[in-house]
Parts: sequence; C-alpha cells; structure tokens
Amino acid sequence: MISESTRISDGMIRQTGDLLVQKDCISIDELNRGLHEQKQSGGHLGEILYRLSRNEKPEIMAVVADKLGCRWVRPDQIEIEPELIARFPARLANHYHAIPVGMDGPRLVIAHSEPQKLEIKDEIELLINCPVCMALATRQHIDEAIRRHYGVGAETLEEMQSENDPVLELEGSDLHSLDEGADEASIIRFVNQIILEAHRLTATDIHFEPGDESFRIRYRIDGMLEPIHLPIHVRQYQNAIISRIKVMARLNISEQRLPQDGRIQVRLHDESLDLRVSVLPTPKGEALNLRLLRRASLHLGLHQLGFEDHHLKTISAAANRPNGIIIVTGPTGSGKTTTLYALLDQINSLNKKIITIEDPIEYQLAGVLQMQVHEEIGFTFARALRSILRHDPDVVLVGEIRDAETAEIAIRMAMTGHLVFSTLHTNDAASTIVRLLDMNLEPYLLASTIHCVIAQRLVRLNCPHCRVPYPVDAAIIEAFSTLGLEMPKHFYRGQGCETCRRSGFIGRTSIQEVYPLDEDFGALILEQAPASKFRALARRKNIRMMAEEGWQLVLAGRTTTEEILRVTQAVET
Repeated sequence: MISESTRISDGMIRQTGDLLVQKDCISIDELNRGLHEQKQSGGHLGEILYRLSRNEKPEIMAVVADKLGCRWVRPDQIEIEPELIARFPARLANHYHAIPVGMDGPRLVIAHSEPQKLEIKDEIELLINCPVCMALATRQHIDEAIRRHYGVGAETLEEMQSENDPVLELEGSDLHSLDEGADEASIIRFVNQIILEAHRLTATDIHFEPGDESFRIRYRIDGMLEPIHLPIHVRQYQNAIISRIKVMARLNISEQRLPQDGRIQVRLHDESLDLRVSVLPTPKGEALNLRLLRRASLHLGLHQLGFEDHHLKTISAAANRPNGIIIVTGPTGSGKTTTLYALLDQINSLNKKIITIEDPIEYQLAGVLQMQVHEEIGFTFARALRSILRHDPDVVLVGEIRDAETAEIAIRMAMTGHLVFSTLHTNDAASTIVRLLDMNLEPYLLASTIHCVIAQRLVRLNCPHCRVPYPVDAAIIEAFSTLGLEMPKHFYRGQGCETCRRSGFIGRTSIQEVYPLDEDFGALILEQAPASKFRALARRKNIRMMAEEGWQLVLAGRTTTEEILRVTQAVET
C-alpha cells in the first residue's frame, strides 16, 4: 500500500488504484484525477484511468483484468467470425453491451466491461444456451465493435424481423413491403438511431441510397463519404424508412415520382439541429439526403473558420463600406454559406437592416429578415430582390447568383447604396470575374461595384493524437516547389487511431484566396481580360493562392500535401 502522506484528501484510494500505482502504471496525480472523475460521473476506475490516458496505457486494463481473474481484449480491433456474431443476437449485444470475441474450448468468450458480475454471465448462458467465459473490455470498445459487426440499429431491425418473418415484397422497380407500417415504433427508433449516430460522428450529410440488392446508408464526415455497416435485411424496410423521414419533414409520402424538399427541426440534449431533407425518385426506389445543420456553428467567427489576419483586414475593409458587392465562391460543400453567415454576424447591429434571400434558409439569424426562394410558384432570386428594395435594407444577402438577371439586379442594388453579399460556383477568384463577364454584364458596372472576391475550400486536418512524419513523393514536392515555396524538414500525417476513427484526420479548416478589387483589377475588368491575367496581377500584389495557403498548413504539420492537392485539384503556376 502507498503511504498515508500520498493519499488524497478524502483518504479513500481503492484497491485497484493502489495496485496500479504500485505497479507504476499511473502516478498519484493520475489516480487522484481518476477518482475525482469517478466521483463526479460514476463508472469503473480502471476504465476511467485508461480513458484519461487517451487509451495509451493498455497496461492499466491488463492489470485490472488480472485482478479480476480474466483477460483483457480489444473487440474493436478483433475480426470477429460471423459464426460467433450469429450465435449472439444483436438485441443481447445492445442490451448487455457485450460481444463475443472467440471460443475457449466449448465456451463462448464474451467481452464485457463488468466481467466480475456473475449474474450477467448466468443470464447470457441461459439466453443463448451455451457455456460462457467473460473477458474484460471497455464500454467504448465494445460499442464500437457492436456497430461495426452488427450495424447501426441492428437490434431494432432484428426485433422486426423476428416478429414479421417472412416479409414479402413485390417484384419489379416499385418495391413495397406488404407489412409496411406494421412496425411504426421500431422504424421510428431505427431512424432516430441513424441520426444520433451521424450526430455523434459529426457527419454533415446522411445519404439513403436504394440499389438492386441493397439499401445503402452513408455518412459524409469531414467532406468524405463513409459507408456505415447495416444489418443485411435493412433493404426490406427501405420504403418504411424513407416514409418515416418524409413524415418527419411533412412531405407527401404518397408522391414517389417527383423530387421533394423539406426540413426537420430536432433537439439533441442541449443542441438544436436542423435537418434539410431532399428526396429524389429513382427506378430502385426513392433516394434521400439529410443535411445536418448545427446551429451552434453559427457563432464561429471568420478567424475560427481559418481566415488569417491578412485576409481579415481585406474582408473587413470591404464589409464596412456602405455599398458594393462581396462574392464568396467555390464548389458545393466548400463552406461558402458558413462564411457569409459569419460575415453577417460580424456586421449585424441595431442600426442596420439586413435582409437575406436564400434557397433554402440554412440557419435562423437573430435580427435578420430571411426569405426563401420558391421557384415552383415563381418566387425567384430576381423577383425577391426587386421586392426587397421596397423595404429599405442596408445589407442584402443573395444566396446564389445563378443567372444574368439576378447578377444585374444585385449590381443595381450595390450602385444605389446597398451592401450585397452573394455566392457563385467557380473554381477560384480569377474565374469568378470572368464568369460574370461571360454573363454579358457591363464591365464598367462590375469594376465599380465588386469590392472583394473570396474563393475557398475546406481541407481535413491531421489528427493530433496519431500524427507522424512521413516521406513525400518527389513529384508532389516538385509540383509545389515550382511555386517557389519553402520545403519543410518533415511532412506529417495521421496514421489512424481510435480518436479519428482510423482515418488520420479530425476536423476541417478553410483555405482561401482573397482579391481586393482595386483600380488595377478594375482596369483588367474593363478590358475583359482572361483569368490568367487576373492571377498574374494577384501574384504581383503578393496575394497568396489557395494552394499556397494550403502549403502553410503543410509547413505547420496540420495537413498533408495529398489533401491540399485533392481540394485544389491542380496547382496553378
């Protein structure tokens, strides 16, 4: 035992903690932190201490397992045989938070966070009619293994399968379960599980995609699509799943031939979540996309979004002018709308009237009048802009400049004393100006009204917990060296760990190029110069391109060269 002088203030150090300190697995300070957290939130001391070490001290769990007379396992790292999974139903795995990991002679080895509880062992043996021996694993590792081997919502679908087997379907492209609607409560629970899992993984989209022999669900996490493991019989319920989401979004569930759009508002714990719903008809059934919009992200400033000080100076100068146009450009999913909202939040005040016209409205902004386009009834961007003028706004946000009519009205508004924010789909800032010229807009109007063009992309960031140095292909180095950029001593990338779901990346930030359209740029606009001339002028003015901005992240070890090339597509020379 450790001496009295080293005991924490309440004089209570558990036997497990004593043993871990004696074996030099943890320090007294680490033990004190673990006991404090256990007192605050409950749980098992060994698992808490292991989690506080960021799962980097497996010896903690090995000592605890030895003390309990069993072995420690990592079910999330074990390829469990399908035969074992078949012997242990999903409903038991989720109820007991346990999973089979192997055989010990005739006994099935079950991983559990409390292997010392004999009543759990006895119940499992009775339910599966098989002798069992218990192994120690953390609750987190068990739950990850359950999701991977059984699939999200497996126990829900398993219950439905057992209650309604067999499920009959009509052949052909218009598939309908004859028992559809009989398990409404279970379908509701399954859809909730899919959404909750997406929220836990910080996904931005959920894709429901029907196929010939399957029904696939994928999450978009940090800009990349990742399929999720689902029970094999999920396809039998694809129409019920889609119908449930359409009901939540107040869409017409009987209409399966036309696209539909809707919105769902939910609350998870203390966070409000907006779900944007889009349904598309296909020959295999309806495809559905859920966009998850977190209202909390609205409060991010431009600096938190990745904008450096030299960019903020340029943007702030343009945003504080009484009139003109600021355009944010980039492909879908590059963070344009988030940047515009951050700009609005920066200038929003009681002495300014701000009106937006969007398609759709993604976030609710306090103190801002927001309108949504409804093209099916003729309420277009252009028509909305003509109506906005009668309400005497100071600032107008146009969700997207889609055509010459909208662009021309936005320019006229800027000329009559309004500050206009908008977006455009182009590859870079130089292409934005050329695109507007291609709309047959008068060059002198563009030169006198557009004050700033921001082009941006989102790049994934290296996981700080598993970042390691690595060699880079010579061709990649050569591609960047042509820009005269500094070569770092080491390149870094995440090798994959529990924290980053083995992807090597956690989170994203933006890279930008910001053009302040001064008189020199105005002269190029008047002569309707090609994009190459705008880029050349930007270089002479020491404006960094997006690839160069990304390279600064590479130099800092925050991302990889491959990631920068992926989002910028090609390095401009």
